[in-house]
Amino acid sequence: MIQSMTGYGKAEATLSSGKITLEIRTLNAKSADINIKSSLLPKEKDLEVRKLLADKLVRGTIDLYITFEPAAGEGSHSINAEAFHEYWKSVVSALDKETVFTKTFLKDPGVGSILASSILRLPEVVDARKADVITPEEWPLVAAALSDALSQLMAYRANEGKALYADVTSRVALILSLYDQVEALESERVASVRERLSKALEDLAAKANPERFEQEMIFYLEKYDINEEKVRLRQHCKYFMEVIDSEPYPGKKLGFIIQEMGREINTTGSKANHAGIQQLVVRMKDELEKIREQSMNIL
Repeated sequence: MIQSMTGYGKAEATLSSGKITLEIRTLNAKSADINIKSSLLPKEKDLEVRKLLADKLVRGTIDLYITFEPAAGEGSHSINAEAFHEYWKSVVSALDKETVFTKTFLKDPGVGSILASSILRLPEVVDARKADVITPEEWPLVAAALSDALSQLMAYRANEGKALYADVTSRVALILSLYDQVEALESERVASVRERLSKALEDLAAKANPERFEQEMIFYLEKYDINEEKVRLRQHCKYFMEVIDSEPYPGKKLGFIIQEMGREINTTGSKANHAGIQQLVVRMKDELEKIREQSMNIL
């Protein structure tokens, strides 16, 4: 069964210093685009984790978030006093050189707390105590949590895949059904052409040579014949179903098949010369576009 590229998984690991939470989110993409949104991961584990994500998830935009919640009594942050005072002196100095308004502003008793709060948000003022949160001894706990999050995500992808499969395969079946209706209008199209040509001759007050008239009809029917398109489209639809049913990661190949299906439907439309067939072609194009949109999320 196919899988969606959209997924989500979350797991936690309890360490001696606190709790680690791992979240993995994936979206569709042409290749594996892995982003680790944390500085908590030990550098020596970076390649190992990236390889694991690529092997398991194959393709998509893959974001891994790692957050840390310290245990009770464990400080999670410390203030870099030197950086804080440097920022403080720079801000006060800048304000002191400005207008009378800023000098009055500095005398306000609430200004100190406003400045302090703002400076604490500046880079390098607050040092998160992230070093050695994940120790080599406790890495197996984090690795197990990562595996758990991956399992959840893959289950999510599988469930989404079931919905995708049901949607795209039903639309392929509908395209085939619409083409059956096109075929049913073929005899009507031939009769309509014969009638139009006969009327044109009557309007010209010309007497048709039966043999020449039949030759023109044959020429017209050969020029606008859609039997080849009919055969090829049905073959493409059959191949679509074979690929989606048999291959573990059919997404890219399905995209190529959809292009070929679109080519046959467009050619049918250009040859139709019949209002009813044109309407059916428009409906087939609409269904194919929905298949194309959905297939972009198939792994």
